[in-house]
Amino acid sequence: MAVHTSVSPHHGRGNGAGLGLALASALAFGGSGVAAKPLIEAGLDPLHVVWLRVAGAALVMLPVAVRHRALPRRRPALLAGFGLLAVAGVQACYFAALSRIPVGVALLVEYLAPALVLGWVRFVQRRPVSRAAVLGVVLAAAGLACVVEVWSGLGFDALGLLLALGAACCQVGYFVLSDQGGDAGDAAPDPLGVIAYGLLVGAAVLTAPARPWNADWSVLAGSVRMDGTAVPAVALLAWIVLVATVVAYVTGVLSVRRLSPQVATVVACLEAVMATVLAWVLLGEHLSAPQVAGGAVVLVGAFIAQSGAPAAGSPEPVASGGPERELSARGTAT
Repeated sequence: MAVHTSVSPHHGRGNGAGLGLALASALAFGGSGVAAKPLIEAGLDPLHVVWLRVAGAALVMLPVAVRHRALPRRRPALLAGFGLLAVAGVQACYFAALSRIPVGVALLVEYLAPALVLGWVRFVQRRPVSRAAVLGVVLAAAGLACVVEVWSGLGFDALGLLLALGAACCQVGYFVLSDQGGDAGDAAPDPLGVIAYGLLVGAAVLTAPARPWNADWSVLAGSVRMDGTAVPAVALLAWIVLVATVVAYVTGVLSVRRLSPQVATVVACLEAVMATVLAWVLLGEHLSAPQVAGGAVVLVGAFIAQSGAPAAGSPEPVASGGPERELSARGTAT
């Protein structure tokens, strides 16, 4: 794809592709919990599952890291930040929060990230944000509260809430860092290289707290139960590594570069919807009427946010994902 310095007549097509990538990323990320839960119930520690997820994905992406071995010298801060925040930070903070507060509360707090991204754009970068993006965030947050049924388990454990907020801040880092260099032309860091080194950094950081040498590896040699059906444990691990991590991060980063961080974060709220639907289908965890309604509201919020992108030549705010944002020509093929 060519690099454009002016308004592109194919901007709408690019937004559509970016939205498709964001949806694919949300679906891939949303499937991680459904695949991980049977492994955890079979005896694996949650932190061991996280380490296996990140380390396995890092191993898969190792050839990409070798191909882009000059990247650590060119962008060491970006790679370190992506590994610490977008990979290790999000995973560690979220799973730690789950040990102290209900899943619904932790998930809702984590997905305050869209609002935090808007705050970053508006008050740190001092760029205007569109009304559509703000409305989309509000609707997505309200719908997400219904999806996770936050009212069913409100608990105000200060440390747990702080950890969940830490996961939200790390998720902001994921979207902001994914956007770095997207408009730098040939000088832009290859997104696949950033992901590969981010996973390597994340695996290294998680090794000490996870202590994988203490894991019960025998679980992976047998089968686990998924809603009463025996499934090979290694198959679920493969799904977590290849789809819920490698595919999820690749499509997620590319979607941010085609859209914008604040639009992509709203679409990412669909991860909770995807996770809930998959848990319904695969684990027998049935959806209530408020959850179905909440999922519809999240969809509406995501649509409003991404449709707020200004048309070609429009003076609308850049922060809504307008034609000022074009994907770099380098490293976009998967």
